[in-house]
Amino acid sequence: MPGETLLEDMTPTRAMLERLSDEGEPVLFRGCDFEELDLGGLEMIEWRFDTCNLARAWLTGARLEEVTFDHCRAPGARFVAATLSDVVVDGGDFGNTNFLDATLSSVAFRRCKMTGTDMTGVSAINVTFEEVLLVLGMLPNFPFRKAILNGVDFTEADLRGCDFRDAVFSASSLRDAHIVDCRFQGADLRGADLGGIRLTDASRFKGAVISKRQAGDLLSQLGLNVL
Repeated sequence: MPGETLLEDMTPTRAMLERLSDEGEPVLFRGCDFEELDLGGLEMIEWRFDTCNLARAWLTGARLEEVTFDHCRAPGARFVAATLSDVVVDGGDFGNTNFLDATLSSVAFRRCKMTGTDMTGVSAINVTFEEVLLVLGMLPNFPFRKAILNGVDFTEADLRGCDFRDAVFSASSLRDAHIVDCRFQGADLRGADLGGIRLTDASRFKGAVISKRQAGDLLSQLGLNVL
């Protein structure tokens, strides 16, 4: 990228990051170590993180605009009350990250691990997930309406109150997920693993499309066989 500052294989200091934030120019961090570093409140405009370590980094209240994380490690990172717009997370480990009360607009998560991620209280517009592990994730009331969920694993995730209306599931899993007060009207669940869903929970899928096999699995709980 023209005019982009390259910082490679180093451990930036808070003072250095503040200076870069104030300058407002694009920055590429490659192989840098931000572990447990305080990045809170910084403005990161067109910053790129390539194979960086952000484990347990603090980004509380930070503003991230047109930022990319390419195959980074960020387990335990905190994005609490941060603002993310036009952000891409592609690959890497974002397990147990905390997005509590963050604002997400046009954010894409692709091919990454987000086990145990907490998105409670997130304000989200146009957020997409593709081939993402959200096992044990906390996403209550998250807006998935009309989403294309390809390869998304929600096993044992907290999805209470989520809006899945008109969403399409492909090679995804809702196994043992908490789906109290979810809305699935118009959703296509034929590509979802519904294992662990009890017949008593089936009413929550009212208006959704399921396969004969899925219907048979539910009815088998009554000792019935669907031919």
